[in-house]
Amino acid sequence: MHVIKASGLYKRYGNTVAVNNISFTVERGVIFGFLGPNGAGKSTTQRILTGVTKPDAGVVEIASYNLSRQPLKAREVAGVVPEMANVYVDLSAWENLMFVGEVYGVGKKKRAERAAAMLEVFGLFEKRHLRAKGFSKGMKQRLLLCMALMGDPEVLFLDEPTSGLDVQSTLIIRELIRDYNRQGKTIFLTTHNIEEANQLCDLVAIINRGELIVVDRPENLRKTFTSLQTVEVAFQPQFISPDLLKKTDVTKRFKKQGDKYIFYTEHPGQVIFSITELCRSEGVDILSLQTLRPSLENVFLDVTGKLNESGGKENDR
Repeated sequence: MHVIKASGLYKRYGNTVAVNNISFTVERGVIFGFLGPNGAGKSTTQRILTGVTKPDAGVVEIASYNLSRQPLKAREVAGVVPEMANVYVDLSAWENLMFVGEVYGVGKKKRAERAAAMLEVFGLFEKRHLRAKGFSKGMKQRLLLCMALMGDPEVLFLDEPTSGLDVQSTLIIRELIRDYNRQGKTIFLTTHNIEEANQLCDLVAIINRGELIVVDRPENLRKTFTSLQTVEVAFQPQFISPDLLKKTDVTKRFKKQGDKYIFYTEHPGQVIFSITELCRSEGVDILSLQTLRPSLENVFLDVTGKLNESGGKENDR
């Protein structure tokens, strides 16, 4: 059963089409990643799905409620953590949760029970009476998640939840997202962090220039893009002439990345043979060599037309 259904969403700002006739569904209990480069239409889509922005065309259903005709019902089942949101810094963590719980219509006793339980889980219980003004960014982000969960929503919308956080805070937020999902809840995660999507998401959608490019499991995307298999090689001497490397005629694309060279191919075995023959004939040593399956980052960069910009100059034959 789907919890989110978007049909024919379209939004224009002046001469710019931010969202161009996109449609998708999100099933109950999944973590759905919504990826795209900056300006691709990610945040506009999320604002439409959460009722902040009205589309010029299209329909949104949240837990079977039509967002335009039943906005209150739709919002009752959704929790939202927008990228630019902040806590009420002059209130304590406890006061923030009591206020939001009242907005969600949670009874006083239930509010207190739920707030205490979540603050304990989120590692904020000991600081519950301190004003949020003194919290670190990571602590504020955890408190924002608590606030979004006070209504026990069926679906949680997160917009770049770990953006700008330190490594420890990022790991904590990701584990909290997993924990909430284990309860059978649905999470719509907008992010440009490929590794985050790879670690968390059951499904990913990639949007670019307002158009939905693909929706699939991360593993399926890797398998589909077999041409993005890579052979990674470090040579001695370190710097090799591109003209010399072009003699590896079975590879179509390669680039330098750090002290290594990355060869993209559908036939890694043939590339390895060609490289070793080249090194033997030219008196070049191989320091290391490994084959790699396509990463989600490779897929993302390829479908958004950014592969040539990732990690150095790429050579096309």
